[in-house]
Amino acid sequence: MFEQFAFYFPFKDVDKQIHLYLPDRLSESKERYPVLYMFDGHNLFFDEMATYGRSWDLLNFLGTYNKELIVVGIECSHEDGERLREYCPYSVDTAHFGQIDGYGDHFMDWLVNELKPFIDDNYPTIAGRVGTAIAGSSMGGLMAYYAAVVYNQIFSKAAALSPAFGFCFDELVAELARQSIDQDTRLYLSFGDQEVNEGRLDQASYLEQAFLDRGGETYMHLAAGGDHSEATWAAQNHLYMDFLWH
Repeated sequence: MFEQFAFYFPFKDVDKQIHLYLPDRLSESKERYPVLYMFDGHNLFFDEMATYGRSWDLLNFLGTYNKELIVVGIECSHEDGERLREYCPYSVDTAHFGQIDGYGDHFMDWLVNELKPFIDDNYPTIAGRVGTAIAGSSMGGLMAYYAAVVYNQIFSKAAALSPAFGFCFDELVAELARQSIDQDTRLYLSFGDQEVNEGRLDQASYLEQAFLDRGGETYMHLAAGGDHSEATWAAQNHLYMDFLWH
């Protein structure tokens, strides 16, 4: 089942579109379900909604997947340049985009303290940490990693596909040094071999090892022939879902 609704984001005084996947048996079952929060919700389920005409095809995937879960997809801002600020948790000066006054920290505070309680109150979720995961790609992958570190008491699982670590690598290193990671935390990282250079892989490897050193469990995947696209991320649906939930 699929639902879509607006949910108010007070920091920017806007409504965010929420794209919600619910297991088909939910209406006739008394079960409670784990929840996966995902960035760029408009790109997850339907090609006609996706920015570049290709989705992650999650509606079809989840319909046959061997674990039932709720997916909460949060649509990003479509204003010029706003997605970079929304999905960057720090204010940083970048070589290609100049100064980015990120408010991803405010976005995550809203997700954890406003959106998540609403979902838990209105749907049969496993509300605790063990049943709560987060995932995203590119800037959304950066945010998923950030969430797993800063909100580790909320999220026990995270998938960061093609994460844009270069925007704030030093800030993430410093953040990780300040935080504690529960040993049952799982982190999936991936890149396509057509999108990365040695520098990006070195950054990702450093952040993966730092996460391991803090007590987490990781899986790094390099997708053969993969690029920075929804098609490459969709091809990994089984990989990251299996690692997070099994």
